[in-house]
Amino acid sequence: MAELGALWIVRHGESTANVAASAAESNGAELIDLTHRDADVPLSDTGEQQARATARWLAGLPADRRPDVAVVSPYLRAMRTAELALADTGIPASVDERLRDRELGILDGLTGHGVARRFPDEAARRHRLGKFYYRPPGGESWTDVALRLRTLLGDLRRDHQGRRVLLFGHDALVFLLRYLVEGLSEAELMGLTREHVIANCSVTGWSADAAGRLTPDIFNDVTHLHAQGAPPTTEDEIHAEPV
Repeated sequence: MAELGALWIVRHGESTANVAASAAESNGAELIDLTHRDADVPLSDTGEQQARATARWLAGLPADRRPDVAVVSPYLRAMRTAELALADTGIPASVDERLRDRELGILDGLTGHGVARRFPDEAARRHRLGKFYYRPPGGESWTDVALRLRTLLGDLRRDHQGRRVLLFGHDALVFLLRYLVEGLSEAELMGLTREHVIANCSVTGWSADAAGRLTPDIFNDVTHLHAQGAPPTTEDEIHAEPV
């Protein structure tokens, strides 16, 4: 199948749930103090600042490096990040539900401590199966998310051959795109998740080499945030699970 000219993914800016999740984990709470369903979580003030810094990074790219098209997660925090980052760029954007964050089912809104206290059998099952294959009741495994991303990549390659595509999504998607694009093993992928936390509004990207294959350029890069004076943040999503 024909390849893209370049591919990037930007994790959304810091959200109010990122802040609440970090506070809950630090305090040893079982529940995260949430006032919205996951799809409706807004950006924090810092997240809005990060998204505007990303807009200045995009505006500064030379014409032959600027994305041709953007595809965005339907979750509010990603859509708002894209709205701010793409303002005045003229880059057309569409929404695709395959870029939504991983669904956690009955573990939604719980910290790791909360899962261990309220669902000890699930905690044990997760430990036995491992992070890659564990599917919480009513939720998704990492492999489930990889499957929907694999179909999205296929459609992007078919519809945007040779073009530069920018995605706006979530931290698990950044890791899983590396898994899919670079052909990583489960062990290599899980090693990345232990070594890195995907920063808010970080950029990860690949470009086509001389043979037309996507090869990695940057990973979890926040140089543009430092350059624009926007504070980088590295809060995890509400994953209720250890790395």
